[in-house]
Amino acid sequence: MPHHDLRSPMKLVVTVNSSFNVVNFRSGLLRALMAAGHEITVLAPRDEYTDAILSGIGCGYVELKMNRRGTSPVQEARCLRAMIGHIRTLRPDAILSYTIKNNLYAGLAARLTRTPIIPNVTGLGSVFSDKGPWAAVAARAYRHAFRAAPTVFFQNLEDQEAFLRAGLVASETARLLPGSGVDLARFTASPVPARPEAPVFLLVARLLWEKGIGEYAEAARLVRKTFPKAVFRLAGGLEAPGRAAVPEAVLAQWQAEGIIEYLGRQRDIRPVLGQATCVVMPSYYREGTPRALLEAGACGRPVITTDTAGCRTAVIDGESGFLVAPRDSQGLGQAMLRIAGAPQDRLQQMGTAGRALAERQFDEKIVIRAYTEAVSEIAGVQNRPGLL
Repeated sequence: MPHHDLRSPMKLVVTVNSSFNVVNFRSGLLRALMAAGHEITVLAPRDEYTDAILSGIGCGYVELKMNRRGTSPVQEARCLRAMIGHIRTLRPDAILSYTIKNNLYAGLAARLTRTPIIPNVTGLGSVFSDKGPWAAVAARAYRHAFRAAPTVFFQNLEDQEAFLRAGLVASETARLLPGSGVDLARFTASPVPARPEAPVFLLVARLLWEKGIGEYAEAARLVRKTFPKAVFRLAGGLEAPGRAAVPEAVLAQWQAEGIIEYLGRQRDIRPVLGQATCVVMPSYYREGTPRALLEAGACGRPVITTDTAGCRTAVIDGESGFLVAPRDSQGLGQAMLRIAGAPQDRLQQMGTAGRALAERQFDEKIVIRAYTEAVSEIAGVQNRPGLL
């Protein structure tokens, strides 16, 4: 592995489970690292956002063949082999990884190739929620994969403490980030639209049951009894059919009923956020810190979310929005009724509090600074004689 001083550029591989994720959540960080002179190759599955990695961000790209929700042992072994092959071919000075499979497979590839890796635990997903045999398997895999990591980033305190308690990471390597941060110059605050008769609720999420989408539809029915003109929008991509995914037929049924207005996946969520009275995230998935909540706060929108790890950090209950119990459509409906019935100045106060919270805790610059330091530390270690 080449030696570096703290100022010299490094060859970095960034791996994540979709090109969409890179473009929407990591582009600010990637641009900052490239501006510092680092050479970046993104290793991710191909989708409609891949071209934007090359043309919009301007870094390299290598396709990673993977099914992010697949569980076939044969398919997963093939994906792991592909990851190891790509890392051997690309020979990076360091790997930055995100999302569960990419953290695990890149971590194992990092150990085999003796490459430093900086994983980012963007939530624990459904494996840890199930507490079944897969949780024990995942814990062993994490322990093994993260051994090559000089820094492991976490997006909420609960996840960090869970990993430390289980001995999956060393306390000196664990660092806390404010989610993936939000670009406060891109997501700017605007007044909450005044719609006393027809408040607009918005849920932005992948179409997975664990995101609380079923509860959202149920709560919408409840709210409609008092506010018949209330609007309930849903933005996000359909997932591959499976137990965890909301089927297209159910979505079509909600639309036919007139309860849900489905917007599909949005290339730019800002206009949709601008039209919303309130952003709702009733997730019981083991989130990191949902970006949708950070963007809502930055845009000055009240939020309703669940009192769960990751979600609760993005709202001040009663000030910038409301916390509700997970899997509780009645409680969610009651919170939405509180928003629907609130006077305009109260909604505006909540929106202003959300923007202030975003500025105080969730500025993307905090994330960029933490990564710049972590990458510089790797360069410094590589430059010290006798360590490699």
